[in-house]
Amino acid sequence: MTPVVKQVDNRLLLRDILKGVSRSFYLTIRVLPSNMQRPVAVAYLLARAADTIADTRALPPHERLEKLLAFRAQVEGSSTEEAVSRIVSGVRVPGDGVSPAETALLGSVGSVFALLAAMPESEQARIRSVVITLTRGMELDLTTFPAEDSGSVAALRSPEELDCYTYLVAGCVGGFWTAVAMAHDPRLSRWDAARMSELGVRFGKALQLTNVLRDVPRDLRNGRCYLPEPELARFGLAPVDLLDPANAAHARPVLTPWIR
Repeated sequence: MTPVVKQVDNRLLLRDILKGVSRSFYLTIRVLPSNMQRPVAVAYLLARAADTIADTRALPPHERLEKLLAFRAQVEGSSTEEAVSRIVSGVRVPGDGVSPAETALLGSVGSVFALLAAMPESEQARIRSVVITLTRGMELDLTTFPAEDSGSVAALRSPEELDCYTYLVAGCVGGFWTAVAMAHDPRLSRWDAARMSELGVRFGKALQLTNVLRDVPRDLRNGRCYLPEPELARFGLAPVDLLDPANAAHARPVLTPWIR
């Protein structure tokens, strides 16, 4: 198959499209040192494209999973414009959870892969690794929880699974940022890479756990309960019970330790 050779409009990708899909993250990238901006932006755009595939309501969960795994395969190996186009077909529909900005990103994702392929191998390896890990978190969502409109709710199976989830969808980004910073800023050459990566991972996991706790009501409406099922059972609750506001006080003891 022919490698992706599509001409890349860097300004369009790294400014307009990035700004359209990333909200405040775009501002974060703009204040990074210039040599860090591209790898972080490319990683973000690939992860955002994968997330759009995983979240679209235009397709049932099993088809989203199929496309997500195919997208991951493109990240893992040599991508082709034909394969990428085939993956995003059926997803690029405004509405059904896909915004016009996300549609524009999916239409340009072949160019994002071309940017990735033009980078040094060490840079590519860092980006591929973090995007692959992030897609494993998206895969966990698609294989653990029911369809958003099913009316049912499922929960994670253990505290360890929640900890793993926060790593897959955010903690790994802390390690990625640490590695990118050390690779591009000579002033950080004396850092203890393992220690600083560990701190980055913990920080990312903490941010995601904050999101989980903040978004409990919305996630429940979409059939997703990230609070571990055994902890709910300890207080006589099943995941579906959390849909009833009258049970909020009974669920508080489950939330409090995670908040702390």
